[in-house]
Amino acid sequence: MLVSHLCANGKQVHVILRRNIGVCAPVLQKATDPIQQLFVDKVREYAKKSSAAGGKLVEPTPEIERELATELEKVAKQYGGGEGVDMTQFPAFKFKEPEVDPINLEK
Repeated sequence: MLVSHLCANGKQVHVILRRNIGVCAPVLQKATDPIQQLFVDKVREYAKKSSAAGGKLVEPTPEIERELATELEKVAKQYGGGEGVDMTQFPAFKFKEPEVDPINLEK
């Protein structure tokens, strides 16, 4: 009975199987390409080094650190920072009350 049902609906079964294979094929594949595998390995290696660095630059050279410091100084000067100014804090605004002339109703 199953065979007769499959033969009668063979076209639909073919479409369903094709869709399932099309969806499952990428899942079943592994990184068999050596370049893909190298890329995945490098990403994992960088993730380990980044977590070991504690959020700082990974393997910085003195030249890169100097360049970073000069760029941060430029940004600080451009946006009102300087020595002793914490640029990570939200600015505190101070508004003074405007002087309002008293209304004299006697005149």
